[in-house]
Amino acid sequence: MTNAVLQKTIFLRAEPDTVWAYLTEPERLAKWFHKPERPLAAGQKLEMFGTTSGDLLIWGEVREARKPQYLEYTFTVKPMGDSVSVVKWTLEPVDGGTRLSLVHEGLPQGAQAFGLILALDNGWDEHFGKMRKALHETVDA
Repeated sequence: MTNAVLQKTIFLRAEPDTVWAYLTEPERLAKWFHKPERPLAAGQKLEMFGTTSGDLLIWGEVREARKPQYLEYTFTVKPMGDSVSVVKWTLEPVDGGTRLSLVHEGLPQGAQAFGLILALDNGWDEHFGKMRKALHETVDA
């Protein structure tokens, strides 16, 4: 396998500022992903903890945070070993809401890493579904 990069795009019925909050604020991240101890900000350490277990699940560093257009951080999980990947979020206003795009690159390569790629691909799909549900419940309320 060459250049294993995950790319996903969803549309959300919320303004970019609201979507940004769901990408950076601990209480909102906990509704669809994992919970950091503090808001994500450029130059800060990234540590995401399981909302039920409290275990450290994801770590890295926030490289860029340009509210409400772009967020980038390094991303490592235990199954990746010493590999460090990069997650890039792009928020674009569209009529009626926001187009949110994810690029997850720098993933381990080769046949032995394919199971991890599948797990991350499926995980992002599940998290996007949870984000849409949590965000739309807030917006529609």
